[in-house]
Amino acid sequence: MEELLNRMPEFENKIKSLMETIITNIVLLGQIPAPTFKEKSRVSAFLERLAEFRVDECTTDGYRNPIGIIRGTNPNRPPIFVVAHMDTPFGHDVDHNFTIKENAIYGAGLLDNSVGVGVLASLPAIFRHLGLEFESDIVLAGVIQSIGKGNLRGIRHLLKTWSTPIRGAVCIEGGELGRLNYYSDGMIRGEIKCSINRSGRRQRFQPNAILVLNEVINQILELRLPLKPRSKIIIGKIFGGLKHGQIAHEATLGFEIHSDSDEMVKSLYNEINDIVNGLGHEYEVRLELKTISNVRASRLRFNHPLVKSTIAIMRKLGLKPISEPSESELSIFLSRKIPAVTLGVSYGESYQQKSSVIKIEPMFRGIAQIIGVIAAIDSGVCDE
Repeated sequence: MEELLNRMPEFENKIKSLMETIITNIVLLGQIPAPTFKEKSRVSAFLERLAEFRVDECTTDGYRNPIGIIRGTNPNRPPIFVVAHMDTPFGHDVDHNFTIKENAIYGAGLLDNSVGVGVLASLPAIFRHLGLEFESDIVLAGVIQSIGKGNLRGIRHLLKTWSTPIRGAVCIEGGELGRLNYYSDGMIRGEIKCSINRSGRRQRFQPNAILVLNEVINQILELRLPLKPRSKIIIGKIFGGLKHGQIAHEATLGFEIHSDSDEMVKSLYNEINDIVNGLGHEYEVRLELKTISNVRASRLRFNHPLVKSTIAIMRKLGLKPISEPSESELSIFLSRKIPAVTLGVSYGESYQQKSSVIKIEPMFRGIAQIIGVIAAIDSGVCDE
């Protein structure tokens, strides 16, 4: 491990010489719109880039996740997975043209997760440039249908159907450099839709869908949340109505429940369901509660060798690790008892906004840490 740590500054400097290749991949793939469920064009371009970099095998699984495999030197070693989700929050109606300046790249979907996909596609060239070989096969997987209503379907299918044990995994996100995710909260993401019956005689005073949802919010905020297990309910979005002078007949509320206890997540969801049923009856409106996605609570311990090795690598590169729960591909690996961490590539601004910005210079440290963690897994830190 000490030898690997001593090579980290060298990795960073050598990766800088591949700046043009890395930025080309970020721009080439990131400028292809890839909203959830419509990632096909980006998948095709991603596979083309892997083929151009001469990976040993280039294919898709039964769910159309694109996969590139770099064969290791020891066929008896389980593979190491490196993943990035292909989808972004933006569709074809959003301008995906990127602007490259001296110190930064600007464009929609950069941080979530076009930078991650571009770096993933660049890894074969980076490994070759650094002269790295691994005992394990390296599986480069761009997973589809990840965010929002995708509910991590791509990674769920990939791991469910993978036929061999997996040695460990690194999940790549565009931002933020310094993040170290090694645990996931239990989470349910839901929507509450209010619909007002517009048939029959027009009444002077009739329910307003937005105001009904406002009462739903009020009652959710009255719920008592325990300090332990740590729990929270996030009201994330609300929309509805047609115009300023007309009572809203439909409105939708989006929320998430988070807790490090799956039982508490379910309990809070049931309480929200009771609120929805009660207010629907009281206001004589149609209130529907629907689950959009969910993950189970799972984690590595702080003293797990993978976590300790990752922290050592980050500190060698002058990074201060910041750990928070991540309800992403990481949670699916951990729920299957596969050691994994999520790392960010660079610093940026306007996460999940059309005006996303990512800084170029810190990317090389971010990529170096990813290479270092892959090498650490290959050296055996996950084999206990």
